[in-house]
Amino acid sequence: MSFQNISESAKKLDEQDPLKEFRGKFFIPQHQGKDCIYFTGNSLGLQPRSTSQYVQQELDDWAQMGVEGHFHAKNPWMPYHEIFPKQLSKIVGCKENEVVVMNSLTVNLHLLMVSFYRPTKNRHKIICEAKAFPSDQYALETQAKHHGFDPAAAVIEVSPREGEYVLRIEDIVATIKEHGDSVAVVLFGGVNYYTGQLFDMKSITKAAHAVGAFAGFDLAHAAGNVDLHLHDWDVDFACWCSYKYMNSGPGGVSGIYIHEKHASDTSVPRFAGWWGYTKETRFKMEKGFHAIPTAEGWQLSNAPVLSMAAHKASLDIFDEAGIGRLHEKRKLLSGYLHYILREINSEFGNVIHVITPADENERGCQVSMLVENKGKEMFEELTKQGVVADWREPNVIRIAPVPLYNTFEDIWRFGNIIESILKK
Repeated sequence: MSFQNISESAKKLDEQDPLKEFRGKFFIPQHQGKDCIYFTGNSLGLQPRSTSQYVQQELDDWAQMGVEGHFHAKNPWMPYHEIFPKQLSKIVGCKENEVVVMNSLTVNLHLLMVSFYRPTKNRHKIICEAKAFPSDQYALETQAKHHGFDPAAAVIEVSPREGEYVLRIEDIVATIKEHGDSVAVVLFGGVNYYTGQLFDMKSITKAAHAVGAFAGFDLAHAAGNVDLHLHDWDVDFACWCSYKYMNSGPGGVSGIYIHEKHASDTSVPRFAGWWGYTKETRFKMEKGFHAIPTAEGWQLSNAPVLSMAAHKASLDIFDEAGIGRLHEKRKLLSGYLHYILREINSEFGNVIHVITPADENERGCQVSMLVENKGKEMFEELTKQGVVADWREPNVIRIAPVPLYNTFEDIWRFGNIIESILKK
């Protein structure tokens, strides 16, 4: 598509946008009486206007029914989690029996590592990307320690080449091959939180399987953002949060995916809880764990209904918008942002280095800007002028235009503000 760095062009793109009405379904934070430019959906998505109604429904049923709400609420609480697989399977690309909503992200990562990181003396290494999100780093470090291994030797980080910011898929594959049958698990973020790079999960999974290792992904920055086909890619396991691109509120409930070849195998080791127990005999309260032969078999506790209600409010909007249309707009938005930043660099002399891949198939919503000269000052001035962005040390500003509620005019205004800052 041909872009122009003028207000009229951005407004025309918004007028032609088939999803333009969806912005009205969200609360937009205000700055000096006007909508701010909210570009941190990669950190916390905006609140759908319908969320309070969904949560209030459960509060009303709780007030009126007490414990009977588990069976007679408008949305009965006991099977509440069962409403999510149909919707989430479209978003992460899997079968309904491969996904379940439960717990929080890092809790779920540890639970999945119980099942898929079962190291031996000869096969105990974990391969991940360098600069993985800190919570993932700590999870992998402590998992290795828990099994008696030195994390410095057991956790193998793949780094970009000198002078580069993103990883090359050939370097990831080469590292997996190099360590071969000593690799137990390959675990990457689907999208790197710092650079915004979308990893080739299909190729990484194939390389992991070729050396006999499991392949898993932390999809915190990928779920609800990029096109995923976890089942078809033969990914073994994955987990994600719902409070970023899926707009389910701070600390919102997490989700997990487990390929059906593992989920249907009730002998796979796990830490068990009663909500993962076979439903037909769960309330007999007998000793001896008998797992549900789906991803539900990894559940521990009954559903946190209030946070799940907020999750449901957002997923209903995803259903209405259609995940395919969201991906199409996401590519246009991030493409327009790349264009605007190139225009700024052509005028002011490459003051901004975009470290997110330019290829639309190698990125999601997020675009990371490295600003070496007075980057923090630029970020602070952006904030003063109503841009809600994200600063990452030492010199990166993360921007994430989200297709459900961001506009092309948001991006043009953002570029216009940067130009005004640079002129000063």
